Formats: sequence, C-alpha cells, structure tokens
Amino acid sequence: MTQVRTSPTVALRGLDLAPGTVALWWLGQAGFAVRAGGLVLLLDPFLAPMAERISPPAFDPEDATSVDVVTCSHEHYDHLDLASLPAIARASPAARFVIPRPLVDAVAAAGVPLARIIGAQPDERIALDGVTLHPVPARHGVGMADAYTFGRELSGGLYRYLGYVLDDGVARVYHAGDTIAYDGMAERLRAFHVDVALLPINGRDHFRESAGIVGNMDHREAAQLADDAGVDLLVPMHYDTFPQNLGFPAHLVDSVRRDHPSLAVLVPTRERPVLYAKVRNGA
Repeated sequence: MTQVRTSPTVALRGLDLAPGTVALWWLGQAGFAVRAGGLVLLLDPFLAPMAERISPPAFDPEDATSVDVVTCSHEHYDHLDLASLPAIARASPAARFVIPRPLVDAVAAAGVPLARIIGAQPDERIALDGVTLHPVPARHGVGMADAYTFGRELSGGLYRYLGYVLDDGVARVYHAGDTIAYDGMAERLRAFHVDVALLPINGRDHFRESAGIVGNMDHREAAQLADDAGVDLLVPMHYDTFPQNLGFPAHLVDSVRRDHPSLAVLVPTRERPVLYAKVRNGA
C-alpha cells in the first residue's frame, strides 16, 4: 500500500456531514480517522515507522492537525503509540486523549499533558461536544501470561483493555480495539444499537501464542459477533501490518456471504474515506 501523503484529518475537517453520517478513513492495522458529530477523531492511530511493518504509517504524526479526540484501546504499541501521541498533541493542541484509566500515567509520562487525558472505564459515558463515547470491555492481554482477560488483575480491578462505541446522537460506531468474543459481548453491543462494527480478524493460533502474540477473534468470529449484535455494517481491521500476524478479508467476505447474508461488509482502503449514513428512523 502507498503512504497517504498528507494527514486525512484535514480533509475530514472539511466535510459537511449531516447528523447520522459518519466518515471513516482507515489508517491501517486498527487505526481510523473519523468525522462524526462535528468532531475529528483518531482511533488507535499507529503512526510510528518500524522496520518490521509491511505497510507504512498512513501519515506523519506531526501532520495530525484538526484533531479533536484521540482514543486508544490498550497498551500494545500498535494501539497506544507512545512515540506518536505527543506529536499529535502538539499538532492538535486542543485534542483530548481517551485512554484506559490504568494507562493514563504512561501517556502523561510520554509527553501528553495530563489535563488533556481522560481515563476511561466501562459504563462511564464520556460526552465530547457532539460525540458520546461509551467504553466497552475488551478481552485481551499484555502477554500470554494474562491472556485472555479484561486486565483487571493487573490494574487493581480496573479494566485495562477497552473498545469504544462512538455515538453522534443518530449513528453508532463500535471500535473493538483488540479482543476475542466473550459471553455477553453481543448483548452489550445490541443494547448500544451499534450500526457499524470495526472488528479485528487476525485470529489466534498455537504458533503465534507460542511466540507471545496475544490474538483476537478471527473472521468467522467477527462475522458471528456482528450478526448476533444486529449491526448493519462490518468493517474488518487488524490484518495488514505485521507478517507474522496477518488476517484475510476475503475469508471474512466468504464467511458472511455463506453464513450471514443479511450482514453488509466493507473492506476499507487507505486511500480515501467512506461514508456511512443512517436515517433518523433507523431504516
């Protein structure tokens, strides 16, 4: 894939979207730039250059202007990019950073002003001037020793791994971060009336876990979760960046076509945004 030459945040800022219309620009891995409710958000932006990446960063973090909100789901460097977050903070001096509460001190130590960091936990809604964020538990792990948990044992009972539901008052987008499917997850998402689900599809297996790689749901599990949660659109993520931890969107498309034909799938490109529009009556 080619690198985006300028930050998509500027282009998203220029969009005039009606309530219930959300612009999604995939940045690779689990990263998205989003325009919703009048705000520009970065979700799990991973912008640090690394030799082992097979796809380059989408843009330079110093160019991340016009950003209102940055969310990070957990502490793995491809989701909590401590090398890039301070540069984003400098480029967008009004941006707020929504981070799992156990990781707030680490983000502040990296150089993001503490006053701009919001510590998140499930069932604590975060109102952000046009978008409400609802943190959702994710089941993952710092390493295989604590996989697959919510990280509470490492954090004094606090949830260490999160996803987020973005609600602009009409449309709702769920960004899962890294997670496997767990009991009660679909019901929780259904209660939020999620329209669009951004779900990992790289899966997990013995060989990766033996190498210390904590996995995620695979393409079949993502399709089943999206169907069970009643979402309208499934967008796969977390499949393209590291050669030892890939996923395959074509397998997702085949699985949905065969087993969940009422579910829509969109395989994103890093070259341009896509728009999702929901009418107010939910049709």
